[in-house]
Amino acid sequence: MTAPVRVLMVCLGNICRSPTAHIVFARRVAEAGLQDQVLVDSAGTGDWHIGHPPDARSCAAAAARGYDMSALRARQVQARDFHEFDLVLAMDENNLRDLQRLAPPQHRHKLRLFMDFADMDERSVPDPYYGEAEDFQRVLDLVETAADALLRHLRQRQQE
Repeated sequence: MTAPVRVLMVCLGNICRSPTAHIVFARRVAEAGLQDQVLVDSAGTGDWHIGHPPDARSCAAAAARGYDMSALRARQVQARDFHEFDLVLAMDENNLRDLQRLAPPQHRHKLRLFMDFADMDERSVPDPYYGEAEDFQRVLDLVETAADALLRHLRQRQQE
């Protein structure tokens, strides 16, 4: 059996976008019966929210679609993450730049934008933190689309 593919979702504080991507993608992986082959985690580039649960508005938006984020806790990206994860997926260009700065050169090939997997014009998942309820719904829309596309990508990669 091959080693599982390890995917890390990353945003700024790890309380809105990356935990949403984490829980949505983990659900897609479980529904596909691939939880032994694909492992998912999330982290933030910043340290403001370490140990905190996801933002209540993110949790409410996720819960309305049947996702439970209550077990997640924010953490900051660590140096070991670049070694341990096969894909480190940033929610936006700013976090991608921060990751490129932090990653050892031999691991920079693992860094991508999460939305790169979706066939959409959007390149980033916008930060809803200072927004309204509909902004959290938009994050879920984008994340669900990108999660489906990422799962297709990983399945195709497995078959090669």
